[in-house]
Amino acid sequence: MAAEEASGGIQIHPMEQFTVRPLFGGTELHWYTITNQTVWMAAVVAVVIVLFALGTRRRALVPSRTQSIGELAFGFIRNMIVDIGGKDMLVFFPHILTLFLVIVTANLLSLIPYSFSIMAQFAVTVTLAVAVFVTVTVMGFVKHGVGFLKLFWVSSAPAALRPVLAIIELMSYFVRPVSHSIRLAGNMMAGHAVFAVFAGFAVVAVISPVSVLAISAMYALETIVAIVQAYVFTILAVVYLNDAYHPGH
Repeated sequence: MAAEEASGGIQIHPMEQFTVRPLFGGTELHWYTITNQTVWMAAVVAVVIVLFALGTRRRALVPSRTQSIGELAFGFIRNMIVDIGGKDMLVFFPHILTLFLVIVTANLLSLIPYSFSIMAQFAVTVTLAVAVFVTVTVMGFVKHGVGFLKLFWVSSAPAALRPVLAIIELMSYFVRPVSHSIRLAGNMMAGHAVFAVFAGFAVVAVISPVSVLAISAMYALETIVAIVQAYVFTILAVVYLNDAYHPGH
């Protein structure tokens, strides 16, 4: 590293953008420290509030652009819940809608130059995934009691295989928060790291036109990924909640 710096070579550090730093200087982080992540999380909350609380307050017959976006998200999430679990699961509609809006807003805001990708932080995605996991487990036992354990008992399988499958199902159940969180954080982190690499190459005059084209293509791709990953995380949450309501195979 020292040799590279001395030779004046290209220095690309794509993972530095994910470092959580105190906003007002210093290096120590405490639970009360205001960081760059704190600012962008507040920005996400502000955008969601503006979109729904302010943008839809008039409920005009001819909707504005903000109201149209809000109504589109409302209908999209409602249809997702009804199609997967039925109307009785609409009790979770506020939770699922908020989850989708927070993730998709955070992902899209992270595409702004010099912004911070909240959903590339495993601390954030793990918290969201564990919240879903706990909600599913608690609601499963509240609604069905011990009957919730039917989720792990594959009654359609041969009797000799059922205990083995029950162990596999139980293991996969507890792995859910891990896969749920890593999928979102990993995809967002990988995309932004590639951005940083191409941006670093863009400083070289010979390959800068190629890098600019690559960055433009990556930007379009990451916009799609930002929305798709929010959708995937949300629909998996709905599927897991459906398991709590209908645990029988």
